[in-house]
Amino acid sequence: MLIVAERINSSRRSIERALEANDVNLIQAEATAQAAAGADYIDVNAGTFIGDELDRLKWAVEIVQEAVDLPICIDSPDAAVIEAVVPLVKRSPMINSITLEPLRLEGILPMVAEHGTKVIGLCQSEDTMAESAEEKLQLASQLVERVTKAGIPLDDLYIDPLVYPLATNPQSALATMDGIGRIMEEFPGVHTICGLTNISYGVPKRKLMNRTFLVTAISRGLDAVILDPTDNHLFGALKAVLALISKDEYCIDYIGAFREGRLE
Repeated sequence: MLIVAERINSSRRSIERALEANDVNLIQAEATAQAAAGADYIDVNAGTFIGDELDRLKWAVEIVQEAVDLPICIDSPDAAVIEAVVPLVKRSPMINSITLEPLRLEGILPMVAEHGTKVIGLCQSEDTMAESAEEKLQLASQLVERVTKAGIPLDDLYIDPLVYPLATNPQSALATMDGIGRIMEEFPGVHTICGLTNISYGVPKRKLMNRTFLVTAISRGLDAVILDPTDNHLFGALKAVLALISKDEYCIDYIGAFREGRLE
């Protein structure tokens, strides 16, 4: 299960303030904590800095790489920003993200092919943000077609079927889980990824909803996730479900997490 750590994102007020103030200690503490908690990639996002995103993102990427030896997930919809940041990374990154919108797809996909990066592909086009399982499968099919035509192996594509708040779309969780299962069955070798927090927006006890959704999504085939690995309740649910679906033989990782005091 691939974990993309989400905490260094300027949509969080503490991170936005740290980026404004060039607070090296806070950013590096976040990176170090997430690496120690089991992250595979550190997502870095400076998207709230309209007009100044590139400089903030460059600084953050360099600071994070001073603190940890994990690859970066470069998080921006702007192809020019990504193109400027890719040469700064020490290890092959993940790019977050492409859609089927022509400007975004044509701006970012050639970089993915040239640099051999991994890429998150959202089930979104110019006129559609996939809601039903069928829409998710259709847009995933188009992503697979465009990515493979560009010479990018399916193993480098992480499809995000998009999940919406249950408070406004009561069928979203079911549609997303069904979409994950159908995508993984239809396109062997591709990956699926999901951010958790959208599902719980507008309802109480959000963390409970997030980790329950994570467990059910993994049971349908989800094999990568964008989350906060320092949340031990969430991390424990992740380790438990992987053991239950035979992705952790003899519960070795689960027992290891228990011994580390990570299960709550």
